[in-house]
Amino acid sequence: MTKTMIAKAILALLAMAAPALADPCRTTTFEGTPYAVCEAQAGQDLRLFLSAPDGSLLGSFQRIDDALAPRRLAFAMNAGMYHADRSPVGLYVENGRESAGLVTAAGPGNFGMRPNGVFCIRPDGSFAITESRAFADARPDCRFATQSGPMLLIGGDLHPRFLPDSPSRYTRNGVGISPDGQRALFVISGGRVNFHEFARFFRDGLGLRDALYFDGNISRLYAPGLGRNDFGFPMGPVVGLVAD
Repeated sequence: MTKTMIAKAILALLAMAAPALADPCRTTTFEGTPYAVCEAQAGQDLRLFLSAPDGSLLGSFQRIDDALAPRRLAFAMNAGMYHADRSPVGLYVENGRESAGLVTAAGPGNFGMRPNGVFCIRPDGSFAITESRAFADARPDCRFATQSGPMLLIGGDLHPRFLPDSPSRYTRNGVGISPDGQRALFVISGGRVNFHEFARFFRDGLGLRDALYFDGNISRLYAPGLGRNDFGFPMGPVVGLVAD
């Protein structure tokens, strides 16, 4: 056996012995309700997706995955509310380009239930969730940003309008960040929950202090490690972690 053949054999054995990369998604249960949690760390290739290079709307996990080839999505979920034409309701920034403006006025529906907020991926890859009016005052630099509402947690406090016994129950999804901005946790409930229950999971189940609601009822997740590729109508903004 030549030295080259020996070296290749050693590399093959090392590859077999090396542990597989940890899947970014996991399932857990809180107060009897299952949740799927997908985590991105600062510096990883987390992006927002809306349109293809030709301007057409992507709208599905499969189209995003196809556009990334030969890379792929490690996970993805819908990331903010959108109009009938699938354009974002509030601020939307993709690769530093703002295509929809910030909305600070109160309004109807969940989006307008102030305080609402902005999820921001900074140029250095760290994360922030900022109340919309504070965002308007500070105008932080975001490589990617999506505005949604309501805020679920504001400095560890639940949104003041959430009621423990609210009968409004949906499958819901949203994002929370660690206090140091180095981790973003994307969550979708496995059952119908109200806002109070959903926010408590971020605070008491995940130990976070700031979290933002993305949507309910149409909430969808792509997580191949969990065997999930939720289907439904075409989506607007999508957040996804890109892997090799």
